[in-house]
Amino acid sequence: MYDIGKYYEASCAQEAVRLLQEHEDAEIISGGTDVLVKLRSGKGAGGTLVSIHEIPELHGVDRRPDGTLVIGPATCFTDLTNNPLIQECVPYLGEAVDTVGGPQIRNQGTIGGNICNGATSADSAATMQTLNAVMILQGPDGIREVPVTEFYTGPGRTVRAHAEVCTAILIRPEDYVGFTGCYMKYGKRASMEIATLGCCVRVKLSADKKTIEEARIGYGVAAPTPIRCRRTEALLAGRSADDPQIYDLIGEHVLEEVNPRSSWRASKEFRIQLISELARRALREAIARGKDGESHA
Repeated sequence: MYDIGKYYEASCAQEAVRLLQEHEDAEIISGGTDVLVKLRSGKGAGGTLVSIHEIPELHGVDRRPDGTLVIGPATCFTDLTNNPLIQECVPYLGEAVDTVGGPQIRNQGTIGGNICNGATSADSAATMQTLNAVMILQGPDGIREVPVTEFYTGPGRTVRAHAEVCTAILIRPEDYVGFTGCYMKYGKRASMEIATLGCCVRVKLSADKKTIEEARIGYGVAAPTPIRCRRTEALLAGRSADDPQIYDLIGEHVLEEVNPRSSWRASKEFRIQLISELARRALREAIARGKDGESHA
């Protein structure tokens, strides 16, 4: 049983903001796969829930005339993975969220919740970092845009204010056109497992497929928050895609930009090994996909 004091079903984002203002103990719920687990454990018992699940404009994926992808935060993982625009433009994002839990969780859990809960282990986190995704937040003072690379402030913490609602996630065309990518996750089990480490590597190859024009590297659980390894990205830019030394380069230099910790899931030392090895493997796969002509527009 769940100890819920009050429950409100918001009909629009503006109403959700108002309800959050009126109830200091209120928490947003959409899919409920995180919130209900916390309630069952006794955290927030007797509090107020404001549901945004039935707000139509918070669901689905659209593409603006300029190519910007607009992802509704209440879109569940299954719908995101199977969406034609996601498959066409950023299939590695669909692959990443397809590693979340099992089918029941993916049918219910949402992309907005996966980001807004602030967990560094969120399976979308590393990929969203490399996509320079932009979070659109609506609050009492209006609407603001926050780059996802600036969204996390610590373990389980973000810049989203209590009375703010995420209304969209934007991915601009310059951040996906021409790129191929790969997300790799390590867990003790093949499914139904929180990531011990998550790594996304994306590359944009030259027209002749011989040179890495741009690289992006993102991690989850390699630091207190999801991170980008920008110095290593800069070292890869301009390197030959056929040079076997690039795998040692990425495997060594990412270790200078991470800050993993030991937990009951894995020791710091094991995570360091994973950080290096997953980067190598994800880079190899991203390049292979680029050479196979899978770049996205």
